[in-house]
Amino acid sequence: MSTPTRDLNIENTHIKTASDVTISDNQKTLIGSVLDLFAGRPSLKKLQLWTDDGVFEDPITKAEGRRQYEAQWYGFQTVFSEIERLHHEVTSAGNPISMDLRTRYVVKGMHKEQTIDSKVNIFYDEATGKITRALRKMNAVTVPRVVGVPKHDEEDAKKGFQ
Repeated sequence: MSTPTRDLNIENTHIKTASDVTISDNQKTLIGSVLDLFAGRPSLKKLQLWTDDGVFEDPITKAEGRRQYEAQWYGFQTVFSEIERLHHEVTSAGNPISMDLRTRYVVKGMHKEQTIDSKVNIFYDEATGKITRALRKMNAVTVPRVVGVPKHDEEDAKKGFQ
């Protein structure tokens, strides 16, 4: 891949790695762009680092193909009023690139704050250097905290599920 990081306006350029992990310049670009995406800072240039048939998947959603994953990444700005990366560390520089990530989100309108610990795997095509898949696994208690489940029939009825 020949596009310099500065031309992509990648904000996350200081990539923390585990002591035994060394990353290439291309991997640094991919990681920085994915960190920007999780921070709600997408751009068409950054998304050009993805293949057209790329996939983003986490326990809440699966976005397949450019149309879906672009909407997913731009949706972060719509859903969250605040996004703060608290920690990241690249734990493997293979394919996939593996990274631990801790992010604080505040849901718009609800002012509900949630810190999410996750493991992110970034798969990429070694020939083109483009991302083919990003998979986020969240800790076991994240989804129940983010997705509210009614506690009784009255709450269920208010949500329109009955």
